[in-house]
Amino acid sequence: MEIKNIYGAVIYTSSEASIKGAVVEAIKKGADLQGADLRSAYLRSADLQGAYLRSADLQGAYLQGADLRSADLRSAYLQGADLQGADLRSADLRSAYLLGADLRSADLQGADLRSADLQGALNTASALARIQFIPETGPFEGWKKCRNGVLVRLLIPEDAQRSHGAERKCRASHAVVLEVFGADMGISSYDAAVVYQKGCTIRARSFDTNRWNVCAPGIHFFPTRIEAEEFEL
Repeated sequence: MEIKNIYGAVIYTSSEASIKGAVVEAIKKGADLQGADLRSAYLRSADLQGAYLRSADLQGAYLQGADLRSADLRSAYLQGADLQGADLRSADLRSAYLLGADLRSADLQGADLRSADLQGALNTASALARIQFIPETGPFEGWKKCRNGVLVRLLIPEDAQRSHGAERKCRASHAVVLEVFGADMGISSYDAAVVYQKGCTIRARSFDTNRWNVCAPGIHFFPTRIEAEEFEL
């Protein structure tokens, strides 16, 4: 069985009789499957962990229940792919095209979806709900690390916009400073003009509603104190 790339060149040859067997074998051997032509490939429950499938054409591929943990799927073409129940934990899906892909019960924990095109993907709401770790409504607390290791305990108000991507770092449109630890005030590591003092409300100049732009404008924070403490500025 030959695996070809999108230009028709053979990139891997296997003694396996099926495309599924050939792909699994190639991945186990660490083969570079960048740009592989896997349109409509039957890969149900296949072990594709750590696969290098950057820019691969997986249009209409049957990937139900496939193990795609830590797979490199940057710029992969996944239009109409069946990803129901697929394990996509820590997969790199940056700039992947997912129009019409079925994400029902897919596990996206830790997946990098920056610039991924999810427009028109199916069952995205339930898939994304599985990785939502801050409240969508109501007030809650968060922690921020400022210059010189100063920690700030924040209240994210009920009316604040809030979001997070695949990482644990979160953003809010505004926050109230509840406590400052290590100094009288905290100074933002990114903008010295932004000062965190107890009782003050800090508002971002703007707020990007695209949750995958994790470094976009907003008040950045972590859900727990230890994560803020360990964050390297």
